[in-house]
Amino acid sequence: MKKIILITILVLIMLYVLKQKVYKPYAWKKAINSKEHQLQLGSFIFSKQRGSNGSQSYENHYFVFKVIEINGDYVRLSVVRQLSQNKTIQKGDFSTTSEAYKELKKTITTLTITPIQSTDLYHGDGPSMTVNPYLLSKYPKIATSRYYYEEVSQKNKPIPTDIADLSYYLSLVYSKKEILERGKLTPWGLNNSETPELLTRLSKDIDLIIN
Repeated sequence: MKKIILITILVLIMLYVLKQKVYKPYAWKKAINSKEHQLQLGSFIFSKQRGSNGSQSYENHYFVFKVIEINGDYVRLSVVRQLSQNKTIQKGDFSTTSEAYKELKKTITTLTITPIQSTDLYHGDGPSMTVNPYLLSKYPKIATSRYYYEEVSQKNKPIPTDIADLSYYLSLVYSKKEILERGKLTPWGLNNSETPELLTRLSKDIDLIIN
């Protein structure tokens, strides 16, 4: 009996390894080469990430990103989220709920999602990132859909040499190669150095790319 159980466990381990090392990379490369799921400017990237809930336990965090710049291996993402309205305050960590995440997978290509300049999110009366007369006058589409992403005015520019500017520049910038080959969001960043490097320890799995 013990021998049968051991063999069963070993078979299950082998199947899991095959799935992780062989099937998943194959399935990812097949998907990434299809028109509906290839990486391109304007793509939406879905990522389910495991993280702390503020106590000693963990929970899933759901993120939806829009690709707003591709510059060599640098892929700049912007979080798709909703503006707060009145007393309805959206989650501060930019993640969404499991229900909204599932729904966005179905509706993301038909949903009105407004690009808003970062500085405009802090203009007008009341709290930042909240619907107000200033935003409504400049971005009237948010009256029907509060979904937005932060747009950047400077794109495809030379990499800054100033360390502070470089650190800011690398915010939400990920490796194109890691996305294409491994289905991972691996950020570029500074690690006790003035030269950008891949922070592989911070890699997160990509759930889906939709165009």
